[in-house]
Amino acid sequence: QVSLEESGGGLVQPGGSLRLSCAASGRFFSINTMGWYRQVPGKDHDLVAKISTGGTTTYKESVKGRFIISIARDNTNSTVYLQMHNLKPEDTAVYFCNTVLPAPDGYWGPGTQVTVSS
Repeated sequence: QVSLEESGGGLVQPGGSLRLSCAASGRFFSINTMGWYRQVPGKDHDLVAKISTGGTTTYKESVKGRFIISIARDNTNSTVYLQMHNLKPEDTAVYFCNTVLPAPDGYWGPGTQVTVSS
């Protein structure tokens, strides 16, 4: 059985920081490239950061230098983190973690809301 559960979101002022966590249960998540996506109303999930099984990280241009993805894996579970600094109002979204390779197959966790506002 697999599951995803994101946490750590909240309301933060512009320039602030948050650290998101994602508990990914199941070997499927342990052996694949994982990423953080975000979604705003009316739009699809948008990939903002990913980390390969070898630890290579890639970021959406608009978050480079501000977001850091990391992961702790074992054979059956993973915890994926997203450290976010210098947050901007345009970072406001619901944040989800999921596989990147292979692409998500329709299953998503509940997500965690990040709101950046003064």
